[in-house]
Amino acid sequence: MDKTIPKSIDEYILQYPQEIQEILNTIRKVIKDSAPNAEEKISYGMPTFALNGNLVHFAAFKNHIGFYPSSSGISSFQQELSEYKTSKGAVQFPIGKPIPYDLISKIVKFRVAENQRKAEEKIKKKK
Repeated sequence: MDKTIPKSIDEYILQYPQEIQEILNTIRKVIKDSAPNAEEKISYGMPTFALNGNLVHFAAFKNHIGFYPSSSGISSFQQELSEYKTSKGAVQFPIGKPIPYDLISKIVKFRVAENQRKAEEKIKKKK
């Protein structure tokens, strides 16, 4: 795998073997369905969805899929994420085990609402 940064999420996904591509494409679809107005981009070399700021990032690694919903996205779903390895702003979904797509959807919807609230507060402060 060469280390050039992909220019699009499609380009990113195509770097991986077929079974990983399927997981990444499903995660992408779940995020799109959960945040239909979000913009797709590559940020930090990873597929990223943004709406009033970054919502979530995701990435493939040798043994897991990394999902990055910010620290609030991790702490607010700590109970549901308890069986996965987490850090302040990330969770690792092991490759070879079922990916919790419903949970990803819930976290993305939470992040959409959070970013919307922050954007509205910014507007109020400017007035």
